[in-house]
Amino acid sequence: MDDYVNKEVVEIDKVIEGNQNGAMRRVTTETHPSAPDGSGRRLYGMVAVSFGMLCVLQVALNISLRLVSDCLTEERDQLPASYNDLIIERDQLQKEKDYIMGKCSNPGWNKFESCWYFVSSESKTWSESRQDCVERGADLVIVNSREKQRFLFALNKRAWIGLTDRETEGSWKWVDGTPLRTSYWIIDQPNNGRSLSSFPEEDCVELQNGQDQPEKTWNDLNCALKRIWICELCNNNLL
Repeated sequence: MDDYVNKEVVEIDKVIEGNQNGAMRRVTTETHPSAPDGSGRRLYGMVAVSFGMLCVLQVALNISLRLVSDCLTEERDQLPASYNDLIIERDQLQKEKDYIMGKCSNPGWNKFESCWYFVSSESKTWSESRQDCVERGADLVIVNSREKQRFLFALNKRAWIGLTDRETEGSWKWVDGTPLRTSYWIIDQPNNGRSLSSFPEEDCVELQNGQDQPEKTWNDLNCALKRIWICELCNNNLL
């Protein structure tokens, strides 16, 4: 009888212990649900970063496309203005061409390189001579190269050129305001009239003919004396 009772007690204890172990396993399972390990978290982070970079690239692309569109629109709007400028420039060039061609048909004009030269048939003072050139759309000749000096020498004329020191004694300038850099003076010139007491001031320059050296023909002279003159007409003289 006692053995039977003890056997029953043991069986009851096993059942209770089994139930307790099962309950503990359920508690453990419910309390600790499965979670991603470290590699899973890194994967999620990389996906998030990549998505953020794509968003930044998309924004940058949108901005670039907008800037390109704005530039193209601005260039398109400027096309009519550029076309009009070309038309104006073409008309100006045609006007200059017609003006020069008109000069070609007039007697007294000679062409050298890209310019035209007028040699007067009457004599005037230096100032009057320059005024005549200006009225012709030109100015007194500027000698800025050895080739031009030799061209003028070949004309064999005693004539005014566009060089003076009327503003400041000894500071020779051309009629366009540029200073004298290369000169072709006769020996002992300029002397400002020291050899002629009746004309003490010699502030204008003439070409002297009859010289035997092409690069030594300039002489300073009193501006009030009368000489023929040489006008020069180049594109930069045109208005």
